Amino acid sequence: MLKLKVNDIDVEVEEGLTVLQACEKAGVEIPRFCYHEKLSIAGNCRMCLVEMEKSPKPIASCAMPAAEGMNIKTNTSLVEKARKGVMEFLLANHPLDCPVCDQGGECDLQDQSMFYGVDKSRFKENKRAVPEKNMGPLIKTQMTRCIHCTRCVRFATEVAGVPELGAIGRGEDMQITTYLEQSMQSELSANVVDLCPVGALTSKPYVFEARPWELKKTETIDVMDAIGSNIRVDTYDWEVKRVLPIINEDINEEWISDKTRYACDGLLHQRLDTPYIKYNGKFEKASWQEVYKIIKSKLENTSKEKVSGFVGDLTNMETAYIFKEFFERTVETDNYESRSDNRYINISKRENYLFNSSINGIEDADLILLLGANPRYEATILNARIRKSYLNNSTRIVSLNDCGDLTYPYESLDGQTKTIKEIIDDTHKLSKEIESAKKPMIIIGESLLRLENAQYLFDNLKDFLNKKNKFSEDWNPLNVLSCDAATVGNFDLGVLNNKTNLIEDLKSNKFEIVFLIGQDNLNFAKKNEFVIYQGSHGDKGAECADIILPGSAYTEQDGYYTNLEGKIQKAFKASYPPGDAKEDWQIINELAEFMNNRKLFNDKEELDSSMLNYLKLQSEKQTEQNNNNSNSDFNNENLKIEIKDYYFSNVVAKSSKTMIECNNAKMNLKSTGTEG
Repeated sequence: MLKLKVNDIDVEVEEGLTVLQACEKAGVEIPRFCYHEKLSIAGNCRMCLVEMEKSPKPIASCAMPAAEGMNIKTNTSLVEKARKGVMEFLLANHPLDCPVCDQGGECDLQDQSMFYGVDKSRFKENKRAVPEKNMGPLIKTQMTRCIHCTRCVRFATEVAGVPELGAIGRGEDMQITTYLEQSMQSELSANVVDLCPVGALTSKPYVFEARPWELKKTETIDVMDAIGSNIRVDTYDWEVKRVLPIINEDINEEWISDKTRYACDGLLHQRLDTPYIKYNGKFEKASWQEVYKIIKSKLENTSKEKVSGFVGDLTNMETAYIFKEFFERTVETDNYESRSDNRYINISKRENYLFNSSINGIEDADLILLLGANPRYEATILNARIRKSYLNNSTRIVSLNDCGDLTYPYESLDGQTKTIKEIIDDTHKLSKEIESAKKPMIIIGESLLRLENAQYLFDNLKDFLNKKNKFSEDWNPLNVLSCDAATVGNFDLGVLNNKTNLIEDLKSNKFEIVFLIGQDNLNFAKKNEFVIYQGSHGDKGAECADIILPGSAYTEQDGYYTNLEGKIQKAFKASYPPGDAKEDWQIINELAEFMNNRKLFNDKEELDSSMLNYLKLQSEKQTEQNNNNSNSDFNNENLKIEIKDYYFSNVVAKSSKTMIECNNAKMNLKSTGTEG
């Protein structure tokens, strides 16, 4: 530990910290523009100047390492004068357009100019003017406002891994640009909007929508993937205007993907706002009582073996749980499923379907093996962690498949499952590398779990790691990369059927009634089935439905979600559903009451309590089951990674105009003449 003084207060800090960080430890806030905790140190803006004993001039605290015996002053007249001088330079060319700037009200430059600005400028020359740059459909540029802090450049290079953003020119003529004037090809690109301390980079879809003080702010959880990123949803009246990240070092740090940030405009389009009944091939509006009456009649006159239910990928845990209870207690059948494909899963032990090493644990791994996974598109935030691990620790990364640009170098293998068998049989070079690694990490994607040999590969891979003594109290190297927000929660609740293959039965038209809860990914040819669809958007499920029950989207109801590493997080209601739509759990509860004059749960609190108790009991009962298939015959397969279209991975994203623009920008890259 180092001992130093900050404003005559004794402070102890760890070695390797900067003077700025030491000042923050002492409770002294230092103004800054270029410095950011997650980025490399640039020392461009000089706003963080402080006085150091025996130094002839003020020092940049962000770039100066803290040392033993330092005496730092942050509140002297010299420091104030220096910061005022820096601010005068920063404002020399900065346009006075705060009233029309989207950054107004949450602008670092605005705040600091109130402390250190002057009422008159000595700058008499003409202000510079910089043309706007094309950075794609998400980022609006006003580069005349730019103060050259280079936060955006460092983020693109270091975190996003797309060195497309940089600076040309020098001094006053310096310009931040994408060089070839094309869209930033990164799924994290819009984080530069949060990083920009002035209004040079703002959100294009959000332009002129609202002022920050007009918005209601709700902290909640993202459902665009299985990461469970912590977000803040800002609403104006009932309309979701924007989504921003919340800092959570264990999950998303302070970044969110572009889909998380901008798919929210899909909440306004293609919404189901009233119950519908299909007559003669056309939907007609109906009342809740009418649809409940028809559903009751159908269920009472149909054999329970002919009824099935499927839960979707955005469904919160309360809805999945009450749906399961409805089927077991009211319909009296266990024909329910949450998978939309024939993926192998063993729910006897929770660790069989979790990302056990944890997202944060990626930074400790010294070998990462990707099997049937493309983390860039399946879990963007997790991919950024892998890149961080590579940059900080030179982590070796190997992928069974060639996944294209993952933003970090990796070795790709032949894509054959026989290679995995060779690793398991200890005949491949990677077997020795896994054995010698202190903390290896095997990441299994959903594409591998869809294979015919999935069970064989999973179970034997687990045995192999066990024989190599890679499992310990603080490290589990075997990880399953789930793609959907509801996946792990549904498995925890046991919303799946391992007795019979319901998917195949559905495709074979063995059911008379099919109940879909937000499930739009089932590929089956409807014949005579009576389909009930409950959801928020009119997508594939609603198209084939005979009755539509309008539910709520993820921002319109409280609910729990379990992320891929097994953390249960609560999403909070930020808005309310349109028209006659209701919360999903409420619809099923009312339907149960209509059928047998008794609600499943009296209120939401009782539902939550019952669900959490169920989860606790299940965790206590878990025991590893031996699988007979583990030593069955092995057939080599060519593993192809099947991932949903990144920008259209769920009903909300499919309904988003911004996601359409992003997809078009990616598909129609501007020709530069340098392609060869």
